[in-house]
Amino acid sequence: MKIYISVDIEGVAGITHWDEAEKNHPDWHEFREIMTRETIAAIDGARAAGATEIYVKDAHDSARNLITTMLPKECNIIRGWSGHPYSMIQELDQSFDALIMIGWHSGVGSEENSLAHTMNTRTHSVLLNGKPASEFTLFSNAAATFGVPTVLVSGDKGLMKEVKAANANISYVSVKAGRGASTISMSPAAAQEAIMNGVEKSLLGDLKQCLITPPTKCILDVTYVTPDLAYEKSFYPGVKHVGNRTNRIETDNFFDVMRAMRFIK
Repeated sequence: MKIYISVDIEGVAGITHWDEAEKNHPDWHEFREIMTRETIAAIDGARAAGATEIYVKDAHDSARNLITTMLPKECNIIRGWSGHPYSMIQELDQSFDALIMIGWHSGVGSEENSLAHTMNTRTHSVLLNGKPASEFTLFSNAAATFGVPTVLVSGDKGLMKEVKAANANISYVSVKAGRGASTISMSPAAAQEAIMNGVEKSLLGDLKQCLITPPTKCILDVTYVTPDLAYEKSFYPGVKHVGNRTNRIETDNFFDVMRAMRFIK
């Protein structure tokens, strides 16, 4: 069984403030370790379920957050950004049996995580076919284009509502909830145990039941915080500026959505 684990930081246990997510800020070191330990928990759960090949993507900010010396020797580690549109799941293809998302978070506009955003903090909203799109929305659909199911997601409580709506068979571990600029969180130790057990259980189930169906008709609307960004990004091929700081792209190919997000976000 070949497993892909994509790891972000804004959905790990306890993290609350942007200082804790920024590389080289003094507060970041504590939470990069929590990020690493939640990753190890996921790896341990996958191995307990029989995974024989595991890829781990450091998918936050610089993509150089995980403490690599702490990771088990059995995993392959993807660090940095290649520039590929499938950034947070780079190298994932049809050879994988399942995708696991650790430390993921609610999308831009959500009040359920003090660090909610979609891809960056320059957007005011990201809509896919008229509905708010988080990074989970984008990348679970991207994985599905390869026939790879997302089987478990850990992160904030708000995101789990979206996971359940996408496919009720996808397992999830809610490690925290947001209240304004604060969080209510499990302890890191409890979160790690829940992740390990959740991953093992999810991989022992019927993985195909977790597969979602990517939309065949896609309308992507990106609204920016400032009008200058809307103007600049409107020159991307196929983009239509529809006003109110919003750019739109319409396509029948989900890869076009991800490619556009790579350049116009």
